Amino acid sequence: MIDEEAMSSTARDTVLLKYVGMEPIVVHGGGPEITRSMNKMGKEPKFIKGLRVTDEETMEIVKMVLRGKINTNIVSQIGFHGGKGVGVSGKDSELIIAKKKAPHKITDQKTGEEEEIDLGLVGEIVSLNTEIIEMFAENDYIPVISPIGIDNKGDTLNLNADTVAGEIASKTDAEKLIILTDVPGVLKDQNDPNSLIKQIKIDEVDSLIEEGIISGGMIPKIETCVKAIGDGVKSAHIIDGRIEHSLLLEIFTTKGIGTMITK
Repeated sequence: MIDEEAMSSTARDTVLLKYVGMEPIVVHGGGPEITRSMNKMGKEPKFIKGLRVTDEETMEIVKMVLRGKINTNIVSQIGFHGGKGVGVSGKDSELIIAKKKAPHKITDQKTGEEEEIDLGLVGEIVSLNTEIIEMFAENDYIPVISPIGIDNKGDTLNLNADTVAGEIASKTDAEKLIILTDVPGVLKDQNDPNSLIKQIKIDEVDSLIEEGIISGGMIPKIETCVKAIGDGVKSAHIIDGRIEHSLLLEIFTTKGIGTMITK
């Protein structure tokens, strides 16, 4: 979504899906843009196991970038292409109730001692109230959701966008969960884009992780897909959002373009 052409193309395709009778729901992240804004403000980002350590100051930047910039940009693009986009965050109408993630345990490789690291205002989902999403979808709006939640004290928590997308797909009985990323999908060989694995069954996932074929940032994406399918979503797809019309190619062609995860 950093690439303006990719964002515009994806927004146009999303409007088309709505036009032909589907009900797309968009969930966006914004990691690279948040990091860029932090650097501009002289604040160094910290990550532990891929999760951003989020203090109060970082949370203000997260809200500003996700809700104030990326969300409004996507909504504007949907409007530009003839659709009715509406931006919401997990705080609106208590869409996402979350709780603070427990401290992360890290083992020192030299001493073997365990250390607990507090990730700050990073949350995990407790419950979803999708009434507001369904209301918008039924009235021909395309909901565009920022992955921030609210806890029982009214505090804002930063959430993983893939996890939010998977949970919303499950809760709204979605037919498909499609995760747009910047790689072709799951590759047998990370250095060979032609080694794409077209289809993975959920009982094959563990062995692919053990073999190191699914690794790094792809693991949480795959785990999100597996959980969504377990919760009743028919199929989940990880596709390259940089390819023009990637959404349409995945949905409307028999071959598809990314990796599909199924039962």
